[in-house]
Amino acid sequence: MAVLGASGVTGRRVVAYLAARGRETGSRRWVAAGRDPDKVRRVLAEVGVHDAEVLAVDIARPQTLKSLAERARIVLNLVGPYAPSGREVVAACVAAGTHYMDVSGEMQFIRRIIKEFDAAARSAGVKVVQPAGFESLPPDLLVRAMAERGKERFHQSFAEVELEVRIKFPPGLPRPSDGMSGGTSQTMIAALLDDDAAVAVDPAALTADSARAEGVRRLSPIKVRPRRGSDGSVIAPMLPVAFINPAVIHRSAELSGDPPFRYREGTALPSTGAIRAPSLVLAGVLGGVAALQRRSVQTSRAARRRYARMMSALMPASGFGPRPDRLEGWTWSMTVHARTTGGHTLMGRVNGSGHIGYLSTARIIGETGLLLSENGATPSTPGCLPPSLAVGTVNLDRLTPAGLTFQID
Repeated sequence: MAVLGASGVTGRRVVAYLAARGRETGSRRWVAAGRDPDKVRRVLAEVGVHDAEVLAVDIARPQTLKSLAERARIVLNLVGPYAPSGREVVAACVAAGTHYMDVSGEMQFIRRIIKEFDAAARSAGVKVVQPAGFESLPPDLLVRAMAERGKERFHQSFAEVELEVRIKFPPGLPRPSDGMSGGTSQTMIAALLDDDAAVAVDPAALTADSARAEGVRRLSPIKVRPRRGSDGSVIAPMLPVAFINPAVIHRSAELSGDPPFRYREGTALPSTGAIRAPSLVLAGVLGGVAALQRRSVQTSRAARRRYARMMSALMPASGFGPRPDRLEGWTWSMTVHARTTGGHTLMGRVNGSGHIGYLSTARIIGETGLLLSENGATPSTPGCLPPSLAVGTVNLDRLTPAGLTFQID
């Protein structure tokens, strides 16, 4: 397995996790790769890894990508934004017969990869897995496992699915870097400037059949207005982004042969006692931000350029990220309530720990990479796949080392 972009904000956490897992299991199955090998070595030393193999790989030099893909069983690509250069990494992996995985939330990029490489990946027996971090592996796996349970128990498909995430922050005052890194801000700017910018907020962005896509948009629009949850809590838009998981989950349903269903998700904020008013205010602010994000990608190209310039001036640059002492201490859970076409109900939950965007994501993609690199451990179906179909719901317990625990009632 190769970790490309090992010196980045997320990449350094992935190699630290893989090194720890190697010490637990007594084996190492990965190499670290990046454009500047000296920088990669410095970062490895900072996270306590001193004996890893380091490869010089520059995405702008196709031969280095080819060499990397030919020697790896799977490449974890952590070099974002993905739209400018991710295609070349995917192409090298498919040509070499090597699995590929990333944490991209760029729907335009993922959609183009599916269109260009799905048939070739299937022919080569390769899995191209996107996105496989906090977004969207835990919710996709949980919803898919529950859908399979519904079929087994009731012989019925889903009619409605509602997911609520609850996040407990670490002690101390929040910092700006807790919420967004420079890489994330650069990704948002790149999405604004993309010719297919509006795809970013389409719940059917990854749905292949056009008639089904229209049905998804009609049945399951992405709503960002705050609402009440099942327990009376205030439900704000999904954090950190409201427009990624729906498209992935609807693609999983399509590839699994399930009919479209209504899917809603959001972040549950406490709403009792003295914290009720602040929660309502925060939910309103988050809803307004999400609505602005949607509106901005649906405007003209000239207007999107203006938005991008403003964001470049206000948002953090590449290299900015969370402090190491703010990565631990987070806990989170996703709870799903589902109703089948016959009115039966199911409930499921996944619990996790660590900063959702960086530490938890790093653990998730690292462990998933180990799983996919193991012969026969995951379903054999190749192609451009959402996480649940690449990993397989029989492997829920295999993600325990990454801090994920699943429960389905």
